[in-house]
Amino acid sequence: MKKSEIRHIYKERRKGLTSAQILKLDDLMLIQFQQLAIDIPAVIMTYAPMELLNEFDPQLVTDYCYFKNPLQQLYYPLVTEIDGYSIMLPILVNDETEFEKNELGFNQPMTGMDISPVDIDFIIVPLLAFDKKGYRVGYGKGYYDRFLINCRADAIKIGFSYFAPVDAIADANQFDMPLNYCITHDAIYSF
Repeated sequence: MKKSEIRHIYKERRKGLTSAQILKLDDLMLIQFQQLAIDIPAVIMTYAPMELLNEFDPQLVTDYCYFKNPLQQLYYPLVTEIDGYSIMLPILVNDETEFEKNELGFNQPMTGMDISPVDIDFIIVPLLAFDKKGYRVGYGKGYYDRFLINCRADAIKIGFSYFAPVDAIADANQFDMPLNYCITHDAIYSF
C-alpha cells in the first residue's frame, strides 16, 4: 500500500478506538517498553499527542524514563520558519513551559532553549502506521524525516503503534528514515 492509503486507513482505525481501549493499549505498550534492553539516556525528544486523532501519548514512557534516569532532559518539537523554510527544532521543556496549538494541530512549546539534533540520544517519533522494515507513515508533512536525517546515527528512534505493522510501504523512498524500534501492545519490533 502507498502512504496516502495507509494514512487514510489508519486514521480511521484509530478513530474507532474507545478511550478505554486506548488506556489499556497504552499500559500494555509501556510494559513492552520496559522490556526493551536499552539504557535510558538523558536527552530525550518526545511530542505532545493530538488527542482528536487518538494519537499515542508518550508521557507514560517519558515518566518511566525519568524514574530510570532522573537526569533526563525532555525536548518537544517546535515547528518554525527560518529564512522562509519550515523546520522542526527540539525545545527543552520543564514544568513551567507553556504550550500552544500550532496550525498543524499539535501543541508545541511557546518558548525555550533549542539544541542541535546531534545532541539528542533518544527520539519518540509519532506515527500512524509502520512496516516490517521500520519505515513509518506520519501525517505527510515530512518534518520528522527531515529532522531525523540530522540526528546522530546511534540516536535511538522509537515509535509506538496501536496496530501491527503493514507488510511494506510501497512508496517509501531514500528520504524516509527508519525507526530502530516500534512497540505495539503485544510485541517489540527491532529494525
